[in-house]
This record gives sequence, C-alpha cells and structure tokens, in this order.
Amino acid sequence: MMNKLLHYVTDRVITKKGMWVTIAVWLAAAILLSVFAPGAKDYEVSSLDSLPDDAQSVIAQGKTDDYFENNDGIPAILVFQNHDSELELADLTDAISGIEDEGVPGIESIVPLSELPPEATKGFFSEDRTTAIIPLNFDPAYETTDIKDSLEQIYQIAERTGLTLYVTGPAGIAADTNDLFARADLVLIFSTVGIILILLIVIYRSPALALIPLLAAGFVYMIVNQLLGILGQGGLLLSNQSLSIMSILLFASVIDYSLFVFSRYREELKTYDSKHEAMRESMRNVGIPVFYSGATVLAAMLVLFFAQYEDSRNFAPIFGTTMVVVILSSVTLVPALFTIFGRKSFWPLIPRVGDQHIKSSSFWSRVGRIVTRKPIISIGIIGVFLLISASNVLNTSYEFNNLKSFPEDMPSREGYALLEEKFSPGDLAPTTVLYESDEAISEEVRESLKSDLADHELVSNVRVDGITEDEQVISFSMTFAANPYSNEVMDHLEETITNADKILENRGITGELYFSGETAAAIDDRSVNNRDLAVVMTFETILIFVMLIFLTGSFRMPIYMMGTILVSYVAALGLGMFLTELFFGIENISNRVPMYSFVFLVALGIDYNIILVSRFMEERKKHPVKKAVELAVSNTGGVISSAGLILAATFAVLMTQPIEFLFVFGFIVAVGILMDTFLIRGVLLPGLLVLFEKDKAGKTEKSR
Repeated sequence: MMNKLLHYVTDRVITKKGMWVTIAVWLAAAILLSVFAPGAKDYEVSSLDSLPDDAQSVIAQGKTDDYFENNDGIPAILVFQNHDSELELADLTDAISGIEDEGVPGIESIVPLSELPPEATKGFFSEDRTTAIIPLNFDPAYETTDIKDSLEQIYQIAERTGLTLYVTGPAGIAADTNDLFARADLVLIFSTVGIILILLIVIYRSPALALIPLLAAGFVYMIVNQLLGILGQGGLLLSNQSLSIMSILLFASVIDYSLFVFSRYREELKTYDSKHEAMRESMRNVGIPVFYSGATVLAAMLVLFFAQYEDSRNFAPIFGTTMVVVILSSVTLVPALFTIFGRKSFWPLIPRVGDQHIKSSSFWSRVGRIVTRKPIISIGIIGVFLLISASNVLNTSYEFNNLKSFPEDMPSREGYALLEEKFSPGDLAPTTVLYESDEAISEEVRESLKSDLADHELVSNVRVDGITEDEQVISFSMTFAANPYSNEVMDHLEETITNADKILENRGITGELYFSGETAAAIDDRSVNNRDLAVVMTFETILIFVMLIFLTGSFRMPIYMMGTILVSYVAALGLGMFLTELFFGIENISNRVPMYSFVFLVALGIDYNIILVSRFMEERKKHPVKKAVELAVSNTGGVISSAGLILAATFAVLMTQPIEFLFVFGFIVAVGILMDTFLIRGVLLPGLLVLFEKDKAGKTEKSR
C-alpha cells in the first residue's frame, strides 16, 4: 500500500508538468507562511522549567514560595570585587544606594545595606574583604530581555564607583544565555551552510550538486521556521537550544536524502536517455528507503514525548514538525529539482547512457570483496575496536552544575567562579528544608530537627531561615561543607530525603519535610534523566525495530540492523568521551549527553543501514548472497560515505556553540556517525549478512 502511494506521488512530481507544479507549490507555501505566519524566533525562550511538576524539589519550592512571599521573584547575585585592596563598606553602600536612587526598572527587592548595622554587613564580605555579594530579586513577570537592560544599567552604576561587578544567579545567567544565543545562531547557520557547500563541491566536484540540495534545504528551513512560529503562537515554548539542534537536523537530513536521490539518479542516467524516466526509476528504487529513513528519524523524535524532562520533551514537537516537512521534501521537492536540472546537475562530470556504473577498482568495490571473502576476520577486527571503545563508558563522570557548561569569560560564570574562590562552597547553593506541621512548632522541636539535619560531616551548618505567623511552618537553610553539585553531597541529601519520614518518626513528631534548592533540584534532574534514558531507549529501539520488520519483510535482518547500531552507539559514547577529555580537557559531561546522543545516533545511523540493506535486497533478487552484498557495498559505499562525512561535519558545527553541552553532544554524534558510516555500514553489517543470510534454493555462486 505504502509502495503504491509513494510511487503514485513520485511518478507525478517528476513529469514535465509535475516538476514545475511541485516547485510552485513549495514556493507558494514558503511565501505565504513568511507573509502571514510568525517566525520561530518570535517565541524563542532561553530556558524552560525542565523538571516535572510532581518532582519533590518543585513541590518543595512551591510550598516555600507560598509560605514565604519574599522568595518570589527572579534572584540575582551582585558580586563586587576590588582587585587592588579591601572593599570599603562605604563604596559598596554607595553602589547599592545608586541602584536604589536611579530606580532601575524591574527590581523587586535588594538588601538595604545602608540601613544595616556594621556587624550585620560582615556576612556579605569574603574573608579577605576583597569581594562582597549582594542578593537582588527581579519581578517574576519580567522578561529576559528587560532584565538584560536593567543589568546593563546596574553595571554602569557600579563602574562609576570604581568597583568590578559580576552578576550571577538565575537572572544573570538568563540574560547572558540570551545574549550568547543571539550571537551564536547566525554563526551556526552560516557555518552549517558553508561546511556543507565546501564538502559537496570537494566530494562531487560539481557546483550544481552543491547548490541544489542547499536550495531544497532553504525551502524547508523557511517553511519549518514559520510552522514552528505558529506552534509558538499557540503556546509551545521554543527553547533556543532546541532550535539550534533543529537547524542542524534539518540541513543534515535534507542533504542526506538528497545525496541518496541524486546518487541513484546519476546511476540511472547511464541507462535511460530521458531524464524523467531516469528519475522515475530512481525514486522507484530509493523512494521507499528514503521515506523509511526519514520515518525512523521522525519516530525517534516523537518518542521524546514520553520524556518527563521538559528540555527533552520540547524536542518532540519541534523536531517532529521538522522531519515531517523534510520527509515530504525528500519525495517531492528534491526529485523535482534534480529532474528540472537533469544531466546538467552533474556538470562538468555529466553521466551519459552507456557509461560504466561502478568501477571494480573503486575503494568500496575492494572493501566489498574483502568483506565477502573474509567476513569473520572483518567482523572480528571491527568488533574488538567497538568493544574497547564501549568499555570507556564505565568511566563516565557527570557535571550537574549547568553553569559550568557556559564559556569561562561569561560574566555570570565569572561571578560564580569568584564566589567559589572567595566563599565557602556550600554558600553558593544552600538547601532549603521546610517543615510543615499541623500544630505550632515548639522551640524543642526546632532545635531537634536542626540537630538532626546538621548531624553529618558534609553539613557545615543549619540555621532557621523563617517561620510563619502561626508557627506551624518553619524554614531551615542547610549549608554543605563541600561543593553542593558534587555526587557525594547529592547522594547524602538524597538519602536524607528518602529517610525524612524516619527523622520525624524517631523524634516522635508529625508533619512533612520538604527539600528545595539547587542540590535538591540536581537530585531530581538525575533521577528524571535516568528514567527518561531508560524509557526513550526502550521505546525508540522497539519502534524502529518494528518499522524495519515492515521495510524488510524479515525478522532476522532487523536484528542485525538494530544490533549493530546499538553497539555502535555505546562505542561512540565511550570513544567520544575519551577523545573529548584527551583533546579538549573536558572530564565531566552533562547527564543529558547520553540520551540525546542515543536519539540522534540511532535514528540517523539506521538510515545508512536502511540504504545498504535495501540495495542488498534489490541485488539479492538477481544474485546470491555474497555477490549481492558485494554489489550493495560497492554501489552504496560512495554515497553513504560522502553523506556520513557531511552529516558528521554538520553536527560538528555544534562545536562552534558557546555551550559546552552542545559542544560535547555535537562532537560525540560526529564521531558516532563516522563510525556508522565506515565501520558499521561498510564492514560489520555486510559481514553479518554474508555469515547469516542464506541463498535461496537453486541460487548459487554460478548464477553470477
């Protein structure tokens, strides 16, 4: 059914009339959407509330905000420094008074330093008195761009006092992040287009072959950008991180599928004189593989709807919309464009009827012969390399402080680094412990709870931070002696949260304990991400496996295809992390990297397996298994290797981004794609086909 429908569509878009109608429809859609629909940038946000509403830290923070209204607002931390000598209280007071007097818009509250007695101001200074911190809250309804403007004004006030100022905390980080992505987006797009253009020209030595796929990608980008704008208008939050990766996915997939189409088109032009007949035959052979390749990527993206972490779930509608348009373009726009240009697409290396299809001396022809003759040795060599690479996954170390992912010269990170250097590590992110009771809390209960919470070597102090008027709710501030984002502190706090009921029970008191703050949120982040990784990996593997069964009409062949990709993913993760530390000195990675890498490496890597296996199945109708494998490797090797190089380079463009998470993610995906291209598709999968696929009765090597 799908074959017939797809053939019906592709047969019509490449006719003399159909190709022009197809281009006209895409052009009209792009123009109309550009005129009447908003763009994605109009609804772009710098961050999302990533944890689910039922996460314990979110519930705890909500209760803290309800009971203690002073917690409302977007906090910022003003970090003042005097490089030459100790900070004078008078200079600091002048700076704060200047902020108050000038009425900087959006500020909801700031510590009134001039009204405090001298003894009370000591806690704001570092031990060497060269650095001071002043908390500030912005209106919770204030937009990030407005906060940035207000911070610029605060920086100017501080400059007049002669003090160096860094603004960190959520408000400072949000403003810096917004500024970073505003500059990085243009770099990303131009770098992506530039690297694709250069590689296409170098590999295929044809200007038209470089420009036609990019023209198609331009159409798709215009339409997707406006469709996402419509979704944003409808209430979908568009994370700038999601939009950055979307741009890479869009260009990479359009170019990939274009390469598959024009590679087969060039082959058929050596058989058919008519450019329309050549494209018709091309799409009848690669239309289904290309469609299924796109469908597997789409399925992988839609699986992210099952994630609980909002940043991950935000990918699903954004990437899903992108892939729907990409799939439509790959079976309509791309073949129509190549048909219009015809043989001129390949100038100056124009294919002619009767030209030799594949040279027996080509690199991939030789590889095909080696693998079919010595499959066990081929599999063994690649298998050992993959296992050694995969073993490094056991050395994985994660970073839960998201600020460490930003550039070192970003003001909010510089301010944070200064706090780390000048103040106790735990002061950076104390944990709020809320005790909620049904009756007034006595002094004895307060002290006993305070004692229990402080009874651990990792806890430096616990103090009462606030109590409600009815004395039924009390807030403690618990400060750790070690880095609040370290695994040991997170493990201790997680154990405390798990045993919260026992703490109350042992004291013979009733009520509930709630824990909020950066460390508590990091614990939930770790837990939710581990859950999402298991769910997404399971669902994506099953879904793609079922799709491969429908594509191949076999149960055995999808096992080779999925098995090799899963092994490749683990190996790419291990090797990628080893190389990341070796070349870039990055020891700890974001815990989001493994899941995002899985989604893209499995979805995109399976594309190459689909192209290889589809060609193998086509050749197997005429040849025995070994010859079919050899021909499949020979005929698809060139296009898959070039597509892999371009796809890897495209994801490597993410390394230009100022966020370490995107840098590491882009690098690992690039490494994984190269492994899939040359090792999995080129050697491992063909070797498995030779070993385990059997010739049908009556078809022997003599049938060559």
